[in-house]
Amino acid sequence: MSGAALGIEIVFVFFLALIILHRYGDFKKQHRLVIVATLLAWYLCFLIVFILPLDVTTTIYNRCKHAVNSSPSESSISNGSQAIPTPGNRECFKPWSYIPPGIMPVFWRVVYWTSQFLTWILLPFMQSYARSGGFSITGKIKTALIENAIYYGTYLLIFGAFLIYVAVNPNFSLEWNQLQTIGIAAANTWGLFLLVLLLGYGLVEIPRSHWNGAKKGYLLMKTYFKAAKLMTEKADAEENLEDIMEAIRKVNESIKYNHPLRKCVDTILKKCPTEYQERMGRNMDDYEDFEERPNTYPTEKSLVKLHKQVIYSVQRHRRTQVQWRILLEQAFYLEDVAKNETSSTRQFVHTFQPQEPESKVTQYFYTPTVEWYWECLLRPWFHRILAIALATFSIIVVWSECTFFSTNPVLSLFAVFIQLAEKTYNYFYIEMACFFTIFFLSICVYSTVFRIRVFNYYYLASHHQTDAYSLLFSGMLFCRLTPPLCLNFLGLTHMDSSISHKKTEPTAYTSIMGSMRVLSFVADGFYIYYPMLVVILCIATYFSLGTRCLNLLGFQQFMGENEMTSDLIDEGKELIRREKRRRQRQEEGENRRREWKERYGNSREDSARNRNVQAEQKESSFTETNTNRPVASKYTRANGRNERDRIELLQDAEPLDFNADSISEDPLDSDSGRYQPGGRYLSMSRSRIFDDV
Repeated sequence: MSGAALGIEIVFVFFLALIILHRYGDFKKQHRLVIVATLLAWYLCFLIVFILPLDVTTTIYNRCKHAVNSSPSESSISNGSQAIPTPGNRECFKPWSYIPPGIMPVFWRVVYWTSQFLTWILLPFMQSYARSGGFSITGKIKTALIENAIYYGTYLLIFGAFLIYVAVNPNFSLEWNQLQTIGIAAANTWGLFLLVLLLGYGLVEIPRSHWNGAKKGYLLMKTYFKAAKLMTEKADAEENLEDIMEAIRKVNESIKYNHPLRKCVDTILKKCPTEYQERMGRNMDDYEDFEERPNTYPTEKSLVKLHKQVIYSVQRHRRTQVQWRILLEQAFYLEDVAKNETSSTRQFVHTFQPQEPESKVTQYFYTPTVEWYWECLLRPWFHRILAIALATFSIIVVWSECTFFSTNPVLSLFAVFIQLAEKTYNYFYIEMACFFTIFFLSICVYSTVFRIRVFNYYYLASHHQTDAYSLLFSGMLFCRLTPPLCLNFLGLTHMDSSISHKKTEPTAYTSIMGSMRVLSFVADGFYIYYPMLVVILCIATYFSLGTRCLNLLGFQQFMGENEMTSDLIDEGKELIRREKRRRQRQEEGENRRREWKERYGNSREDSARNRNVQAEQKESSFTETNTNRPVASKYTRANGRNERDRIELLQDAEPLDFNADSISEDPLDSDSGRYQPGGRYLSMSRSRIFDDV
């Protein structure tokens, strides 16, 4: 099993990152380089989180083996030939996930520096490139370099400040390793500053969201609130798109096919929705001498700006449309849950059938009865129990963040758990404890990254509605937050020698980071005392201070006791009710059409078939009569007319059935009569005037 666990986790984490990226990104429409760069950034960050517990167990085993090898020389006493037993004489058991020496340092070095290259150089450049409105690769690269000039200059200024500090300090000599450590310290300091802010929000909001998830009324009111806000955003996106399309229409009409900027206009038109392309046309047949009036045409710079606006407005319009449909389904489902809670049949009944057909396995196991018990009884209790467990874990994290610097006595609970397992060499317990700890920290931080929204510039929307700029920005945040997150985890468990103050073998990840003693005020001050700020942030999040501040600034937030929130809830409820009535009318119309086709479609087919058969029989009988009895044809027609009159009188004596399911055609009426037996008219049956009902 040596190295097998590492290979399995590498493959597993890759597919995990791919699945999550597929939920937010669109592999068909977005550029391949954007998808590859974002996938690589997410993959490296997730990989660090999953592989770090293996590094911890391998380090613990190496420490035990080193103690065993050094114990005879350190513990033997020259009093006779008998050696006093020491803890080092205990047998060390190799963990099942042991990684051979030399692999982890190379692995961490490749992963870390690749992620740093992505977050500081490549991804910012690709952000500007993806958002640029240029029509050529050269133009997009030029725009990206100009936009990132200030960005790169700021970080060079920060790095230069650290460099000057080390150069002025006479206790340090400028070497390559120390310069490397300064760069790592600067990156980790920036990441730790943002990490504590996101962590303080996630430690409170994640347990609270699950606790509120057990309240069906709360979720329904919040959904109404979201519907009102989303409808406003949706209307704004539609209006913005209409304005942009009107500007494109004017440009399209002014620039003809012989103009040198016509290719740019065609590129812009390809980014427009299909219905707008068909509406505007391209005016390719008109010829105009553009050299006579050069000032009336837009410039290439204005077309670049218009191209950028088109990309943004079309993406925003598409995203709001999809989010509105998803929110409607969520609101309808929550209303169904509220109605089914009082059901005596204990079977879940949906108001609308799901738009996507369920698989046979789901239909077999997830029956209406099972769905009722899960949604109405079990799910609320599941959310409550999960919220209590997460809240307990959050309290442990906050306590450990405030006390991890204390080594005697050890106050960090995570360090206590790891040291107890280290004494018995229970590697499986060590791996599980490390994995759940760092996994919970990652969920608190990464979930906040997925939730935050910076106006319309950064927003991770599910169901393939995230734009390229937001995907690349999330990759940047992940690469900057993950290294300080791992260092913070090693500090909580006292696996970092700079925290534990023990001369023990460090982990391979810590050895790559270098010794932070080069910058003492960072190692002994910022890294230790700044995480205590998480207590203040948790308190602020618990009392929703950030939500209240945003509400005061004019950004509507969901607050139960606010009058504006109540108005938006009422508005959202009315919008959902209106959409529900519209969908019900649509389904009723479809059901009526289906019933009409099932009821009268077969009768029409049978009537047409009988009409054809009777026409063939009449034609054959007429031919046979003309051939065999040509002399008595007039008498036959006369007798036939009398017989037809007698039949009509007999049939008119019967009551008329206006609700008959089928129409019986009489070949005798094919010559002169419009009226048919059974109270129907031949014109009505042939013209099918009810086909469109």
